[in-house]
Amino acid sequence: MEGVGLMRHERLTADEMDEQRRQNVAYQYLCHLEEAKRWMEACLSEELPPPTELEESLRNGVILAKLGHCFAPTVVPLKKIYDCEQTRYKAAGLHFRHTDNINYWRDAMTHVGLPSIFHPETTDIYDKKNMPRVVYCIHALSLYLFKLGLAPQIQDLYGKVDFTEEEINNMKRELEKYGLQLPAFSKIGGIMANELSVDEAAVHAAVLAINEAVDQGVVAQTMMALRNPSAMLLDLREVLAGAYQEVLHRAKLEKGSNARNRYLQVIPEGEDIYDRCLTQAEIQGNINKVNVHGALEEVDDALERQDAPALYRALQDPILTLRCLQRDNLDRYLEQLSMDREQKALELGYVDLLEQEELEAAILMVNKKGEEERAMLRAVSRINAAIHRGMPAKTLEVLMDPAAQLPHVYPLAAPLYQSQLALLQHQHPRGELVQEELFVAVEMLSAVALVNRALDAGDPDGLWSSLVSSALGLSGVEDANAQRYFEDLLQLKGQSTEAGAKFLSWNDIQDSVNDTNSSVRDENNRVLAVRLINEALVQADPEKTLAALLLPAAALPDITLPTARHYHDVLARARRLKAQATEDDGAVLWWEEIQEGVCKANQDTVAARRMALGTAAINQAIKEGKVAQTLRVLRNPDVALCGVVSACAMAYQEQLVALMATKRQAGSVKPCWIRHRLTDGAEYYLNLQTFEGSWQHPHDGGLNTTHLSREEIQLVVTRVTMAHDREHLWASNVAFVVRLQARLRGFLVRREFAARWHILREQWPAATRIQACWRGYKQRRAYLERLRYLQVNADAAIKIQAGVRMWQARRKYQERLRYFRENIKAVIKIQAFVRANKARGDYRMLVHARSPPLSIVRCFIHLLEQSQQDFWEELEVLRLQEEVVKRIRASRQLESDLDLMDIKIGLLVKNRITLQEVVSHCKKLTKKNKEQLSEMMSIDKQKGLKSLSKEKRQKLEAYQHLFYLLQTQPVYLARLIFQMPQNKSTKFMESVIFTLYNYASNPREAYLLLQLFKAALQEEIRSKVDHVHDILTGNATVIRMVVSFYRNTRGQNALRQILGGPVQEVLQDKTLSIRTNPVDIYKAWINQTESQSGQKSKLPYEVSPEQALSHPEVQRRLDISIRNLLAMTDKFISAITSSVDKIPYGMRYMAKILRTSLAEKFPKVSVEEIDKIVGNLLYYRFMNPAVVAPDGFDIVDISAGMTLHPDQRRSLGSIAKVLQHAAAHKAFDGENAHLCGVNQYLEDTHNKFRLAPGWHQEWEGAPSQWQVFWGLTEEVLLCRRFISAACCVPEPEERFNVDEYSEMVAVAKPVIYITVGELINTHKLLLEHQDTIALCHGDPLHKLLEDLDELPTVQSLVGESVPSLVDSSAEQVLSQLSKMEISLTLTGKLMPVASSEESDMRSLLLSTKQMLVDVIQSQAGDSLPEILWTLASEHEEASHDHLMHRRALRDAQTPAKLKRNCSLAANSQLPMEEKKRKIIRNLQRLESLGLVDSAHQYQELINELAKDICNQRRYRQHRKGELLKLRQTLQGLNAKTLFYEEQIDYYNQYIKTCLDNLAASNKISGKNKKLQSLHYTAARLFEKGVLLEIEDLPLSQFRNVIFDIIPCEESGRFQVKAKFMGIDMERFQLHYQDLLQLQYEGVAVMKMFDKAKVNVNLLIFLLNKKFFKK
Repeated sequence: MEGVGLMRHERLTADEMDEQRRQNVAYQYLCHLEEAKRWMEACLSEELPPPTELEESLRNGVILAKLGHCFAPTVVPLKKIYDCEQTRYKAAGLHFRHTDNINYWRDAMTHVGLPSIFHPETTDIYDKKNMPRVVYCIHALSLYLFKLGLAPQIQDLYGKVDFTEEEINNMKRELEKYGLQLPAFSKIGGIMANELSVDEAAVHAAVLAINEAVDQGVVAQTMMALRNPSAMLLDLREVLAGAYQEVLHRAKLEKGSNARNRYLQVIPEGEDIYDRCLTQAEIQGNINKVNVHGALEEVDDALERQDAPALYRALQDPILTLRCLQRDNLDRYLEQLSMDREQKALELGYVDLLEQEELEAAILMVNKKGEEERAMLRAVSRINAAIHRGMPAKTLEVLMDPAAQLPHVYPLAAPLYQSQLALLQHQHPRGELVQEELFVAVEMLSAVALVNRALDAGDPDGLWSSLVSSALGLSGVEDANAQRYFEDLLQLKGQSTEAGAKFLSWNDIQDSVNDTNSSVRDENNRVLAVRLINEALVQADPEKTLAALLLPAAALPDITLPTARHYHDVLARARRLKAQATEDDGAVLWWEEIQEGVCKANQDTVAARRMALGTAAINQAIKEGKVAQTLRVLRNPDVALCGVVSACAMAYQEQLVALMATKRQAGSVKPCWIRHRLTDGAEYYLNLQTFEGSWQHPHDGGLNTTHLSREEIQLVVTRVTMAHDREHLWASNVAFVVRLQARLRGFLVRREFAARWHILREQWPAATRIQACWRGYKQRRAYLERLRYLQVNADAAIKIQAGVRMWQARRKYQERLRYFRENIKAVIKIQAFVRANKARGDYRMLVHARSPPLSIVRCFIHLLEQSQQDFWEELEVLRLQEEVVKRIRASRQLESDLDLMDIKIGLLVKNRITLQEVVSHCKKLTKKNKEQLSEMMSIDKQKGLKSLSKEKRQKLEAYQHLFYLLQTQPVYLARLIFQMPQNKSTKFMESVIFTLYNYASNPREAYLLLQLFKAALQEEIRSKVDHVHDILTGNATVIRMVVSFYRNTRGQNALRQILGGPVQEVLQDKTLSIRTNPVDIYKAWINQTESQSGQKSKLPYEVSPEQALSHPEVQRRLDISIRNLLAMTDKFISAITSSVDKIPYGMRYMAKILRTSLAEKFPKVSVEEIDKIVGNLLYYRFMNPAVVAPDGFDIVDISAGMTLHPDQRRSLGSIAKVLQHAAAHKAFDGENAHLCGVNQYLEDTHNKFRLAPGWHQEWEGAPSQWQVFWGLTEEVLLCRRFISAACCVPEPEERFNVDEYSEMVAVAKPVIYITVGELINTHKLLLEHQDTIALCHGDPLHKLLEDLDELPTVQSLVGESVPSLVDSSAEQVLSQLSKMEISLTLTGKLMPVASSEESDMRSLLLSTKQMLVDVIQSQAGDSLPEILWTLASEHEEASHDHLMHRRALRDAQTPAKLKRNCSLAANSQLPMEEKKRKIIRNLQRLESLGLVDSAHQYQELINELAKDICNQRRYRQHRKGELLKLRQTLQGLNAKTLFYEEQIDYYNQYIKTCLDNLAASNKISGKNKKLQSLHYTAARLFEKGVLLEIEDLPLSQFRNVIFDIIPCEESGRFQVKAKFMGIDMERFQLHYQDLLQLQYEGVAVMKMFDKAKVNVNLLIFLLNKKFFKK
């Protein structure tokens, strides 16, 4: 620090002083630009560009012309300003008419009287020849207008605004470039006084006297000096003398302060007296300001007293310059200004004066209202006159006059308005309608017209809004009847139209509403009847139920009295079932359900009667004893007996007769009623005499008991049939019964043996215990005898023991001493090991202890310093990341170009045209052409986004802040994805989002990309997944994008490792044949038979799968294919389940998130169902495409131009199909029923894919014989852990070592590479959806988008040299420029202190920790307070200085990209004691924020330092790993590029062959002659159908238009000339390849010359016929 101070006070050299002077001049000019900018913003009330861009924005004169309009509106009206919105300027740049704006501004300055010495020339502005003179003029104009009281005073901002070193250097170079001298801005006041005064010396002396009087502070002297005629001051007012003194004194103090500030930093060269004194213009301006304030106070006093005359006098004060004051509106002025004054007081919270602009606005508004009222009275008079005349059209015209202030009227209802208003006018006492009456009447009539219009249009919503409007005023309108109103009114409208009435009147509408309400009430009565029926059912009263059913309102047909009981029972049961189904005890039956129940009861009655009659017939047949008759009636379908067999007819007769014989009637009288119980529990009664049926018990109470019921007959039939069946069953299964008995006896014997063995095993432990007790008894007895002996000889034993111990101790000591002397080197090593162990222990305490002590942290604090190796590795990582991203983008572009080559070659072959277009496209793939394209795109780079101007720099920084926010806050992009269509969201992800995260090329961006995927997946599940299986059926957007990313980038190598082995085995096995389609197998068999025999097969060739499977040979081949299929599938299963660790981490983590998110949203869904979905993701989405098409995912190596054999693809497809069904737990059925034998295999395979939580822990503890018993081997158990193991991954924070301090620890800033087109598209999407993705208005995203302002164009981001879009070539150039890549160094935007307390807190914490690191390394102490409050010794001060000097040397060698924060660097240069004082102040503030606690000796800060040390070590380790991964990625990309180059060679060879063939054909046909041009009239082309039409040209003129089609030197290119009556009009370049492309895209019609429409297909035919001989 001492060295720095000495250097600061050394004498500067001449060159250094000159450089410093130029820097100061540039800074002064930037300050003047900022002053001019702020003054113009205050005048124009709009935001202007920053000072570094202000000069460029002034060149078109629009801002200057608006400024002229501000102080001279009559000279520069707004309508005269050219390109006022600057749309022409933004699109095409400057235009010569922009000079008119500059001249308008100069005329305005001349009009107000600004001396011409200040005026700049037009070329100074338009051609930017002398922009400092323009800024100088603006300053002079501000002072002059301030003197006149027409504008505020300009500010002096020197030393109060900051500019970056880059901005100052740019301005310095700009001034040196034009060789301009900066005008003397400080002398404007003096020059203006000289120019305006007659006697310069007198004015100068008077102004200086005023300044002296102001300094003395005596009001009377100041006023006397102001009244000096030589001062030429106007409008002095004695009552405001004190205010003059105060304002002038304050202005002089401020000007003096600004002058001192300026000359403290700049070498004073010729200081002017007016630098510190007020000029005459400034004095006059301040006087005007005081006068205006006094006039405003008089206005405020008048408003306070509500004194209208005083207000008028105050408003007439000329200082206020209020125009258009009208005495007639005085009362309105008082009312309006009082309201404005009260409103302003409410907004501010205190009473304040109204501003001059507010007074003028209020007066203009009052004048406008008065004029409107007078116009309204005139319009009402015209309306009454028109009504008197009785002309509907004229009446409608005057009603539509805006001046009448009436509601909207509708032309279709003109007769309605005329008739109704004439009636009202006739009824009015005065015969004239006033405005209020007209308003009410027109409002109601318009509402009636809307009703009629809605009915005519058939719009129910419009009708309802009209009916409920207050303007219509209908009564009794109910919401529930809206649709009925529409239907009834529509019917009434039709009837009215037929009767000749065009409109429904208000009475018609009201009557219709009343009728509708009446019909709805009738329907409500029906609802009441239904309620009564339900109440009767609840009360269980059949009579009440019948009475309710018979109500007329119920409208139920076919109600009969005999069925009343059954009605009640059926409806009551239906009600109970409905209550159970809805789980609502209060459920009621609806009218339809009641009607259905009544019908069912009637049907039950008919069925019961038939059943009863059938049963009676059976009883009669039994009594008659006729077996055939009995069998016939038993089979009666009305009785519905089951199991009746003809062979048992005799047995039925015998058993039924026997059963009937057992029945006896009690009593002597034999009743005629019999009872039948139905299946639903109901009882039906039948009279055998009258055959009358009833659902109620007979009144006499007697029932016939000798009659067999249906149940009894069914029981007999069942018993007889079962006996018959049992007899046949036993006879046919004698051998099986014998075997069953043998098995049972064997089981009994084995059970007895197991019981005996169990008893023996149970007694075994008892025997063991008995033996142990006996051995213990013997041992204890021997021990007691030995103890007794020792107790007798205790003294001797003690002496012997003491001697032996002493001898052993001496010998051990001597041996140990001798051992140490012999192994002194080993001892030293052990001590070193102990010290190392202690260091490891300290590090473990640092890492794992919750609060490590300061001594431990001091041991490792040096690890926070950045070494040269750190910087080198950071630069290498940045270089490799840039290379990887560029390689990826180049590879994708190469792949896209190859696809386009395919299309062009196909079109070429199809149309037999020249290959020039294809060759030209192929040349684009060469390195030389790419370099040319790159050079073209770099033209005018200095004018693009990264140009050295403040505007572009701020735009660049705004984009860097925006993309940093999008990258670190994934919720924005997660919401944005779902705001776009699915196809656009996929393209957006692939082109922008993956680029934003650099394709996850380092841990930080991989972590952030995973956070985006996680947030998007959780958002999609939360908002769009209603059922758990929607993930499978809905093609989830996030799932598709995640799989696409990890399968096409990081996951390709993983898929190769997992599936490469089994796929290669399938491809290499030439004998493998897997066909699972029976028809294909059948056809292959037929083909093989015919080829071997040479004879046509007699079997049909086209058969169904069932017919094919009927052949044994087909079945045999199918079985072989299935065995081969399952064998190969097993190998795939083993490869997949054993390679779970090879699946990309991101894929496994998203599977984990999918599993947990689904479990949280659907807690009732089983784990097995969720595992199905996870298995679908891991296999079907991720792996299955690679199994089906291994050549498309680089699973196997295939030479260029080679493809897989169809048999190989079919085999892989069959394997993939089985794996898919297994992963989804889906069996084969339906069309694949012939594969149902594989279903058990699918079940076993699915178990390999999943494992329920906790199952494998419990199963592993089970006995091995149980596992063998259930058939589960260890291999199967391991396979079943696949899904659980795949989801068992650490969190990304742990995986990538990312936490809240990672951004602080990281040395390098993140960099992304994005094209201009992608940047603009992203900006556009954010603008369109910002309210959806950022719900809070104060969200940082809104602020960043406001900073970016409107959407930029490609021209503005690339540079001004982009040509205008006048032809297709310019569009191609613009398309290429939109693909230009730019790099963005992402940084977070630092928010102001007031708006971001958290950011300030973090910055404070970071700076405090940085200073603590320096202090702790330099000064010892046991605690932080001890170090901070103890004065450092000289040695500690020297150590601190040495540390800072070493850091300064290292920072000087640090690359610019890795420089530390400026504020941190400044803090590190403080002396040690100053640094400690700053630390103490910061700690006090942090303690007030609750981050640290002095009672704990600031242990929280020590913990933060320990965490930083740990994170720094992990970061270095991950950085080394990242370098290795990036190098491996580059190797893979190089291999992929090599493959594409092979493809290019293949295409080139093909093109060369086509060229050779074409050359040969040309030689044969002799087409070396120059092709002749074609001449056609437009009429001839119209006849051929080539020409469809020419805009604005009639068909009769077609014969005067001639088209010449001229072939160019380049094959396939034509020039079309259009001539009208022999005069050349226009030319059009026609490319044959473009026509083929249009035909390929399905475009049938194209435009030429922007007027002629041409049939594309017929034009191609004409060219083929005439030029290509096709």
